[in-house]
Formats: sequence, structure tokens, C-alpha cells
Amino acid sequence: MPATIIDGKEISKHIRAELEQEVAKLTAEGIKPGLAVILVGNNQASRTYVTSKQKSCRAIGMHSELIELPEDVEEQVLLNEIETLNNRDDIHGILVQLPLPVHISETKVIETISPNKDVDGFHPVNIGKMMTGQDTFLPCTPFGVLQMLKYMELKVAGKHAVIVGRSNIVGKPAGQLLLNENATVTYCHSKTPDLASYTREADILVAAVGRAKMITAEYVKEGAVVIDVGMNRDEHGKLCGDVDYNDVFDKAGYITPVPGGVGPMTITMLLFNTVKSAQKLLANRK
Repeated sequence: MPATIIDGKEISKHIRAELEQEVAKLTAEGIKPGLAVILVGNNQASRTYVTSKQKSCRAIGMHSELIELPEDVEEQVLLNEIETLNNRDDIHGILVQLPLPVHISETKVIETISPNKDVDGFHPVNIGKMMTGQDTFLPCTPFGVLQMLKYMELKVAGKHAVIVGRSNIVGKPAGQLLLNENATVTYCHSKTPDLASYTREADILVAAVGRAKMITAEYVKEGAVVIDVGMNRDEHGKLCGDVDYNDVFDKAGYITPVPGGVGPMTITMLLFNTVKSAQKLLANRK
């Protein structure tokens, strides 16, 4: 039996409709949720992402601001720009588009953003809160994965989740969020011997390794939930994920497509976190 498709576009639409109502309520209270994005240099992929984020903000009535800095900008100039945004009451979320030029410390940039405005969920304070199950801003892509599972009413507690990939942005937090939901979690990566022996045990398989079509049917347990976080180009230059979709489709129980799966959810959770930040501000005022 072919897999059920987990449609990220459709799920995003539902969440964004709810967010639009929240934005209207906040705006009526005198707080218009605002997201500032800093773009350094002219990386075309980054520019495309940023344009998409801005468009999504405006679509639900949020304020969106883009600050563009040249490729050779001094690190301190960028850090000063972040500090200015930290102190602005009309900005509730700050995002510095990655990757950054090599002369700028990504760690320093992330740590300069106020944890209260870190809507990417990358600040060590927010990562620590996530690890200990406290309320915080969760990293957008793993948070989006979790929301997809909940929307599809797929049980996580007691299931074996296998994460392929250990990046700080996706792999590690994805495993932690599933662990927080009482899954049993196994992390795999480039140094894992006999990878398929682990992935075939997964009830929930999250592929976040960055290699086009690496996960084929032989890696997948019959009926598993397969979440593809990859965003690659195949040999024909066509967008594809880390999962060989056509090969896995008949074996998986549920599967996310690329594009149209996890991608739309990432931006949606960024909007969610920004609205949450504005809500916190309103709660503190009362």
C-alpha cells in the first residue's frame, strides 16, 4: 500500500490562518509582531529564503524588516546592528540569515541576539531550555517536524525515532524534541557503521544528512513514518530530498515530499515564534 503524504503546505496553511488571527488580536492591543532579518552579502539561496520569509510575514499582517549588509562588513558592525534590534520595542524576532562570510563568527552572532528575540531557537539559553523541557523558542525546522506529526495524529510516545544527521540546527534538536515527547531516540551520522541496520528499526525516520536520495527503500522499515528534511539538487538539477521518494513511497506508511513537506513548516514556525515573542511582551505589560 502506498504511503500517506504528509503535506507541509496544507498543514502550514492551517497554522498560518490561526497565526493571522493572533496577529490581528495583538495589533488591536497596540503590538504588531515584527521580524527583522539581517542578510550579509549576496548569496542567492539566502536571498530567496529571506524574500520568502518577508512575504510570509506580510501575508499574515506582521511587520517585516530587512537589513542588508555587504559581504565584507566588519563583525563588530554586524554585532552593533543586532544590539540595536535587541533594544527596539517594535521588533519581536531577530534572524541573521546563515551561512555568514568566513570572517564572521556564527557563534558570536547567535549569542549576541537576545534570547527573548531569538526566534530561530539557536541561542544557547534557548537550546538549554529545550533540553530541559522548559517553555522556549524551539528551532524552526525540528519544531515544524513535530507539528506535522501532531497534525497527522501520529503517535510519538513509545516509538523508536532514528535521526540521520547531527547538525545543531536540525539533527540534534529534532532528536531532543522527539525525546521530550517520550520517543526512544537513536542518532546516526557519517561515522555510523552499517547505517541501514539502525534506520530499518525506526518507526519514525528523520533524514537530515544533506545527501541527495541517500535513503532508499532498503533503509526503511515497512510502514515507517519518513520525514525528509533534505534540500538538494539531483543529477538533473531538480529539487530533491535526502530520501529517494519514489523508491521509498510504497514501503513507508507516511512520507513528506520535497519540495512541499518540511520546507513550508520551517517558515511557519518562524512566524509562530515571532508571534509568541509579541504575546510574551503583551503578557508582561498586563
